[in-house]
Amino acid sequence: MNLTYYGQSCFLIEADGKKFLFDPFIKHNSLAKHIDTSKIEADYILVSHGHSDHVADLVELAKQTNAQVFAMVEVAKWIKEQGVENGIDINFGTQQLPFGKLRTVWAVHSSSNPDGSYGGNPAGFVLNLMGKQIYFAGDTALTQEMKLLAELHNLDYAILPIGGHYTMDVDDAVIAAKYIDCDQIIGVHYNTFPAISIDTEDAVAKFKRENKTLLLPQVGETIEL
Repeated sequence: MNLTYYGQSCFLIEADGKKFLFDPFIKHNSLAKHIDTSKIEADYILVSHGHSDHVADLVELAKQTNAQVFAMVEVAKWIKEQGVENGIDINFGTQQLPFGKLRTVWAVHSSSNPDGSYGGNPAGFVLNLMGKQIYFAGDTALTQEMKLLAELHNLDYAILPIGGHYTMDVDDAVIAAKYIDCDQIIGVHYNTFPAISIDTEDAVAKFKRENKTLLLPQVGETIEL
């Protein structure tokens, strides 16, 4: 199983011959200007919430790839209005989907669509892929709800925001990693804008002191999970 990072909170997981794209925001990210979005393929697109730094390329890539798009009800309604035919609305809870079981979980944030319409609640996801359990937190602050994930899952990887200001910062993400009982963390939602700039060496060191690994792939880099 591989993960390719496209910057901010956008990444692609390849597992069992299928491609899962998350929160597509690439063209408007100066750190991802070398990424050729015309070459991106996806079978499924998962959307955590409606903010532009998570959906700016959603409509274009959904049409380009003909992927099934899973999003909260209000975001799914918005993408349908943009001409995306393969949108599937979901909400908190578990869904049995073509690729297996998906758990949609709580995130503490806000959500609105690019046109200013109500985006419903933000969310995170837990996926079971190739025998591994992966948690994508989406945009969220630290929350006690995360402790429930340690009871429900044996997480192999967690993809957590670490930039602060709008989401958890590094210190809160370290606590979150303890809450969810996960040792392998992939950091996202950092360094894209001045407000979420971090010292990456310091971030890695803080996780290491807690016997956890913080992975920070470069934009465009593929790592094996």
